[in-house]
Amino acid sequence: MIVLVGCEESQTITKAFDKLGHIANSCDIQDCSGDRPDLHIKDSIFHVLHKPPYSFGLDLFIGNPPCTFIANSGVRWLISTKDKDGFKWDGKLGLFVNKYRWEQMEDGALFFRSLLHTNCDKICLENPIIHKYALKIIGVKQSQIIQPWQFGHGETKATCLWLKGLPKLTPSNIVDGREQKIWKMPPSPERAKLRSKTFTGIAEAMATQWNF
Repeated sequence: MIVLVGCEESQTITKAFDKLGHIANSCDIQDCSGDRPDLHIKDSIFHVLHKPPYSFGLDLFIGNPPCTFIANSGVRWLISTKDKDGFKWDGKLGLFVNKYRWEQMEDGALFFRSLLHTNCDKICLENPIIHKYALKIIGVKQSQIIQPWQFGHGETKATCLWLKGLPKLTPSNIVDGREQKIWKMPPSPERAKLRSKTFTGIAEAMATQWNF
């Protein structure tokens, strides 16, 4: 298969498909950290999708759109019931809104929705649980919610999958352990990258179960 993994600098999913012999590439505006620069395209995902060879056909598209402004975990920085610095009253919502973050949220949700309409019969988008304001723009709820402990990692991190033309993932290795290691990570320049990285067990399940 020809597989493209968008917004993936870690290359975790890309390498899982490459290992099984597929033509797989990651794509991100950042340099890759997965030690396979030969499989990485440093460019905008939309530029890549509209250029050969992907403009001629793509068997599977997997995307990991940025979640900073659309994830439910950050909604407290988006809206407030109380007046505070950086927030303005929105009569339509009946809430105080951080205008900058609201605009970023709208851009992020529209980007997500655009990826859902990629010209490919088989699509998977991966993200944390999304808040209702972004979900309204995206227009469709997730197909499935999975956890790392269902795929060999003793951790909790609800991961939503939006699927088109693909079956739901079946848990491949249910293990003990329900620790929120990701949530407990200390602040650091690399925290966002580490939090967004796909677990290897989930990536391997995608590669083996979607091995058409």
